[in-house]
Amino acid sequence: MQKYELDTFLTLEQTVWQALVTGDGNADSRMLEDGFLGVYATGFSNKAGHVGQLDAGPTVTEYALDDARLLILGEGVVLLAYRAVFRRVGREVPEVMYVSSVWRETGQGWRNIFSQDTAVELSG
Repeated sequence: MQKYELDTFLTLEQTVWQALVTGDGNADSRMLEDGFLGVYATGFSNKAGHVGQLDAGPTVTEYALDDARLLILGEGVVLLAYRAVFRRVGREVPEVMYVSSVWRETGQGWRNIFSQDTAVELSG
């Protein structure tokens, strides 16, 4: 079985986050498989929905990923789980969530096929 490095998948994931910071829908689209499924507090999303959030420009101003773990699901399929601290455009208070992101190796490289976010309630 192939060896998978945590840093490889953190770099891929950061490419998606950076697209949210720059508002680059093309970069976001390149990282997602056509059959992408997102599961969020607001409901389900497909690739078009994920990329479409950038139609009005950036959605995130800054982010940091930490406490990452990698789970090998099978040959060419991994789950990256991590904690994200980020600030949305127009908001002063940062948010925290745990993310599970499944990546699959394709003929065009690694693509994100699934993502689920779990918000952390911050006591104020």
